[in-house]
Amino acid sequence: MELTEEIFIQNIEHNLNQLQRLNNLGINLAIDDFGVGYSSLAYLRDFPVSSLKIDRSFITNVTDRHDNAVITRAVINLAHNLGIQVVAEGVETDAHLRFLTSHRCDFAQGYLISKPLIAADLEQAIAKGILVPALPAQPRL
Repeated sequence: MELTEEIFIQNIEHNLNQLQRLNNLGINLAIDDFGVGYSSLAYLRDFPVSSLKIDRSFITNVTDRHDNAVITRAVINLAHNLGIQVVAEGVETDAHLRFLTSHRCDFAQGYLISKPLIAADLEQAIAKGILVPALPAQPRL
């Protein structure tokens, strides 16, 4: 289940209780659009989050802007050190994918992989093997 950061900041105590209940049911939680809005490291510490999605605004210029690259690397490393998987949104070029692969990002999402598809088209694309595969799993040190 993906939740935007905005959801986390609304009635934090109530949400923490509800998200713990969902987690206990085996539902994995992801923070969507991480890095924009009111990002708080407390979300990563206190909420039962299994993945976070780095907002596309960082990925779009990750190979052109040093500050975006530094922030992206830091988020990936922080998440991994907390046992959280990372999805990069807005991956549109081979350079984006190479950067993310070299920094051990777990998954990529964006037009380089595929435009949004309806379920039937997704099934066909997978069957034909025409989607770019997810980033290769790499052991964490």
